[in-house]
Amino acid sequence: MRLTRAFGGAVLLLGLAVAPAAADASPSASGDEKDGRPTEAGTSFRSATAIDPGVGATAQGSTGDYLYWSFGADATQRPTVRASVRLPEEHAGETWQIDVYDGLRRRQACRHGAQTRTAPAGTSSVELACALRTVRGWAEPWSDDPLPGTYYIRLSAVGLPVSDVGRAVSAEVRVETADAGGAAAVDGALAEPLIPGIALRADAEEAAGDGESDDSAAPVLSGTAAEDGWSSGRWTDRWAWTAAGGVLAALAGVWGHSLTRGRGRPGA
Repeated sequence: MRLTRAFGGAVLLLGLAVAPAAADASPSASGDEKDGRPTEAGTSFRSATAIDPGVGATAQGSTGDYLYWSFGADATQRPTVRASVRLPEEHAGETWQIDVYDGLRRRQACRHGAQTRTAPAGTSSVELACALRTVRGWAEPWSDDPLPGTYYIRLSAVGLPVSDVGRAVSAEVRVETADAGGAAAVDGALAEPLIPGIALRADAEEAAGDGESDDSAAPVLSGTAAEDGWSSGRWTDRWAWTAAGGVLAALAGVWGHSLTRGRGRPGA
């Protein structure tokens, strides 16, 4: 009876330990796509338009332009960038490409997805996708592993025929993030997110637009931020399963000892 109660308490402890981790790993609800949906894109890293994961963004441009967006990604997240380009009714064969850079402007490799596609003449649209690797809490200086911070999307046409330069196109991008959970957690975290230092504050840009110069404009994280703060993935379900495994191992040891200790001293 005593062993049964102990085992029941261990099961209850396991459930209580896993519940917070499961709630932490569940994706959070995104905002309404109809409100606050960006309708323009930047033309450089410095002017990239910030977008939130789960909320689509649209932009009008011309073939030959570079379109830039930025988003934030935290540790243990796996971002996937999708882009759709609506082409002119009449055009020659065009090749479109989507590139993703981190805050240090290092081009990030795609795990899978059609990063480059050629649209034959007469095609109305082209679809692109790039699934990034899991964002790590920290990495060696020599590695190109993705780190927490700002990421930049660049959409462009490569190998564009001269006859198609300057034609109007419309683009739509969307960033989706999935949490890899404790399986992708590492023992370490950056003290600060990977800040690029190339985006200026919005109020400084407005002051410059009014003809006033502001030399105190400080670089910021391109207007992006994690919902629960950066490096919020320190608590993962790996810690819960480790603690629960230790409790179960201790109970198994007590149970094994009770089976082997016997009934005490033999009678005289």
